[in-house]
Amino acid sequence: MAYSQTPIGSAPRGGDGARIVGRDRSATPGPGPDVMAASTLDSDRVLSSDGDEVGKVKEIMLDVESGRIAYMVMSSGGFLGIGDKLLAVPWNALTLDAARKCFVIALNSERVKNAPGFDKGEWPSMADRTWASSVHQYYGREPYWGDDAASLPLDEPGREPPEAGGVKL
Repeated sequence: MAYSQTPIGSAPRGGDGARIVGRDRSATPGPGPDVMAASTLDSDRVLSSDGDEVGKVKEIMLDVESGRIAYMVMSSGGFLGIGDKLLAVPWNALTLDAARKCFVIALNSERVKNAPGFDKGEWPSMADRTWASSVHQYYGREPYWGDDAASLPLDEPGREPPEAGGVKL
């Protein structure tokens, strides 16, 4: 299947995950970049939509109940980890640039600089939907827990079992 290249910073092609650009399957042994260990992304650079380095990947936060990646926590500013602030970036506001081995955030440098952040000693309650909605709104993204049927438990009305090769699981 061919991957259509869309400009960095544009909305994802369906789904609610990070987009991937610059992938060359013949040059990458192993599972990446479609499926990767979160630890391989630790300390990867994060670039703004205007090309400036604005931080590094600090953590990948999972919504354990839904099985989705909720946020990438980015360390921004400071020097050698001193004086930096942490930003929770919605996963769907990111593009993985496999060729450059970095993430690109769908905001310009100035907007990232002014993004709401938190201190490494006082993390917000990321499960708080009010806080999380405001974060998604700042990045111009729909929350990953939206009303899509995929987020409903199988016993919820309106949820169909998944299919694999035409067979309902």
